Amino acid sequence: MIPQVPKRARRGRRARRPASPWPHWSSPVAPRRSERGFLPGPDDGQEVTNQTERITNLWVGSWSVLILVGLIIWGLTIWCAVAYRRRKNDKGFPIQPRYHVPLELMFTLVPVVMVLTLFYFTQRDTREVEMHVAEPDVTVNVVAKQWSWDFNYVDDNVHEPAGVQSFATGEPGAEESLPVLWVPVDQTVEFRLDSRDVIHSFWVVDFLYKKDMIPGRTTSFQVTPTRIGEYSGKCAELCGEYHSDMLFTLKVVSQEDYDAHMEESRQQGNEGQLGVDLNRNEEEWSMREKVDDAGPRYTEETATRGNEGDDQ
Repeated sequence: MIPQVPKRARRGRRARRPASPWPHWSSPVAPRRSERGFLPGPDDGQEVTNQTERITNLWVGSWSVLILVGLIIWGLTIWCAVAYRRRKNDKGFPIQPRYHVPLELMFTLVPVVMVLTLFYFTQRDTREVEMHVAEPDVTVNVVAKQWSWDFNYVDDNVHEPAGVQSFATGEPGAEESLPVLWVPVDQTVEFRLDSRDVIHSFWVVDFLYKKDMIPGRTTSFQVTPTRIGEYSGKCAELCGEYHSDMLFTLKVVSQEDYDAHMEESRQQGNEGQLGVDLNRNEEEWSMREKVDDAGPRYTEETATRGNEGDDQ
């Protein structure tokens, strides 16, 4: 870890700071379209990755059904309160039936059907989002640390400069000092995620997906960015005092720009990998040796084997 000295006061009067570290670029406060369920993303409708449309449809579909059910329940509740209210001339208590089998069956079966339906669509989409192809086009190793990031380009055996925590969050131009990760557009990228200290979570906001990073274990996911641009990223797991400063930028660029950046990194002497063996726990074993491969890896091959086992 690189010693880091904050520029702002740690104790005493706290300085005011804007709520968002990215006031003018791709961020959760950027304009959103209601038809996308108010999820973050570009306004022109172009998807950011090959999975954002699937995730958006699951989100919007689920909430549409929930809102419809909520309106029905509230409508029936209000109707019952009005239709069966106590009149001025009523005396005694209304009839108290002990049970109503059709009504009780409806109250039981309808929620069960709703939960099972939601489970089916969630499992279906999760399976596709978590699917791994055998040979991704690009493999990136992301190493999280309190409170910054190290980025390794595995295929080219180069890395970005070691990430240093930013204490300028919320200030104009703060994003220029954040760690930057480059990936090529329209290429399947595998993100291999490691942590040096505590549990973190890798989240590119506009990708609508995040993955936990657990010490001693490598997790992974694959995605194909489909839109060139800069996207904000952050840690989505409370990881300590300065969790809110654990930010980064992801650049989706053309293949030519990506190759040029790899060559530039090589010329700058950033060859090799910034591994998880630089962890502060001072263990003798290597985390990468302890967990040889990212997993669990769900592929078409494992899915086929699983289906064959079910048939047998």
